[in-house]
Amino acid sequence: MATPLLPNSRTEPDGSAVIRVLSYNIRSLRDDTAALARVIRACAPDLVLIQEAPRFFRWRKKLARLAHAADLVMVTGGATTTGPAILSSLRATVERTEDVLLPPPRDPDLHRRGLAMAVVRFGGVRLGVVSCHLSLDDEERSTQAGLFLDRLATLGVDHVVAGGDINERPDGPAFRRIAGSLQDCHAVAPWGRAHTWTPADPYQRIDAIFATKEIEVLGCGVPVGAPGVSEADLRAATDHLPVLAALRVPVG
Repeated sequence: MATPLLPNSRTEPDGSAVIRVLSYNIRSLRDDTAALARVIRACAPDLVLIQEAPRFFRWRKKLARLAHAADLVMVTGGATTTGPAILSSLRATVERTEDVLLPPPRDPDLHRRGLAMAVVRFGGVRLGVVSCHLSLDDEERSTQAGLFLDRLATLGVDHVVAGGDINERPDGPAFRRIAGSLQDCHAVAPWGRAHTWTPADPYQRIDAIFATKEIEVLGCGVPVGAPGVSEADLRAATDHLPVLAALRVPVG
């Protein structure tokens, strides 16, 4: 069965904006970057919330090349956040950005986590945007979920979309903590498929897009079977499957 189409990006007569948001762990561009760019481009996103962006040698150039190949531009993040980043289409006007480092891990074998944050406009709509990648350690991940929610309030906007690699399933404490304050978009309006890891044998949902309550979720899920998105590219691009959401963001 074909995957139903998600709404295209547009501005509504009342001034609200329908936007497409993609969250994607790209594994530091260690896989097939051409396939990755094709997947992103086929999803036609207005915003891409990246996890595991390149962090080392020439990381800015590598991320900029991916953005260009996907018909997008860099907004913020990368090595400055230890991995999370934000890309956008030219439809978005960037008001400000902030890269946040979370406290260092107790275990020296685990790398430090951060948040890529921005405030953008789509016409008369202002929107906070956050990309995150939480810890592999259970206790640390739960603490980071609280810090993540605390940082949303500092954006100073009414509407926020956030996404990332939560590194646990929806029944886990960190995921439930976030979903207790924000809409878990796939749970609200499931579309496509649910499981995001691994591409070869998807069996768990550990990547998600969240939104504040006033945002209308039109559909959210893994875009398997969507126009232009091939399963071969999804398997070749990285070790996670992407999450795509269509959202209607009100004015104000």
